[in-house]
Amino acid sequence: QLQLVESGGGLVQAGDSLRLSCAVSGRTFSTYAVGWFRQAPGKDREFAARINWSGSSTYYADSVKGRFTISRDNAKNTVYLQMNSLKPEDAAVYYCAATRSDTTRSTNYNYWGQGTQVTVSS
Repeated sequence: QLQLVESGGGLVQAGDSLRLSCAVSGRTFSTYAVGWFRQAPGKDREFAARINWSGSSTYYADSVKGRFTISRDNAKNTVYLQMNSLKPEDAAVYYCAATRSDTTRSTNYNYWGQGTQVTVSS
C-alpha cells in the first residue's frame, strides 16, 4: 500500500519554472514506477511523464518533452517534476501515481495522490 502526496503547485507566469514533488509513503516505493498526469478543466486526464523504479528510464509526452524533467530520490521516497518554460496550456491539476507496469495509461496506475494545482498566466 502506497500513499502519495503532491506539493509545489502554484501561480506562475508564462516562461517561469516550477518544481513539483511527490512524497510517497510505503516500504515498497522503490519497486514502483511513478508517473505524472495532469487534468485541465473540461479535459480528460493526460499523461505527462514517467520514471521507472530505479530512475534509469524516463518517458515524456510530446507536449512536455524538452521542458519537463522527471526524477526520483528513492532514499527520500520522493519523485520530482521540474517544469521549465511553462505555457498557459500547462495549467492543470497535476497528479502523481504509482504502478508496477511499464505503461503511460492512467488506468494501470494503482495509487494516486490528491493533486496540486498549477496555474500559468500569460
